[in-house]
Formats: sequence, C-alpha cells, structure tokens
Amino acid sequence: MDAKCLCKGISDEKMARIKSGLPDEQTTSYLSEFFAVFADNTRLRILYFLSQSEFCVADLASLVGMQQSAVSHQLKTLRLHRLVKYRREGTTIYYSLDDEHVQQVFAIALEHINEGLRP
Repeated sequence: MDAKCLCKGISDEKMARIKSGLPDEQTTSYLSEFFAVFADNTRLRILYFLSQSEFCVADLASLVGMQQSAVSHQLKTLRLHRLVKYRREGTTIYYSLDDEHVQQVFAIALEHINEGLRP
C-alpha cells in the first residue's frame, strides 16, 4: 500500500520530475563503486599525496610508510576506477590524479570533513 503524504510541500508533478532525473541503475552502481574506493585510509593518503604532486611508487611507499608492492596494489585499484593515471619516463612510472574532477572531489570532501572538526 502506498502511503500518501499529507504535507503540502511537493506536488505530484514536481515529484515525477525529480524522480525522472534519477540516474539509471547502472550509473548509480558505478557511483557507488566510485565512492567505495574512497573507503580505505591507505588509498585516501595516496590520493592526498597525489593531489600535491606526481610521484613514483617508491616515493609514495616512503610517504605512506608501506612496501612498494602494497602501494602498487592500491594504485592498481585507483587506476581501475580512473582516479589516478601514470606516465612512463625511462624505466620509472610516475602517478598523478587522473583529472581535475578527482582533485575537486577529494578537496571538497576534505573541506567538508575539516568543517566538522572545527570547534
């Protein structure tokens, strides 16, 4: 049984228009996967460092305080979700954030969290 709202806030037409704008199931699934990648402290620290500069795996491992193989594993996950990219210079691979959108998402999320931490 559908419950009918008794408040006078939103018309049926407005509800239909808002509902029609909902992304499809596949898109919301991708969005869910995108945000799930951020649910790991190591990946967040890597994203923070990459928001400051590009780094090779050895430098990232030193910054994060982990073995290179563990950092490489996290970078693979971040690459698969198009959050980081790499470029090769000789035998060295340098990682950076994939694009400005990733920088913005990370910066806005960090700003939001920091707002809640201020007295």
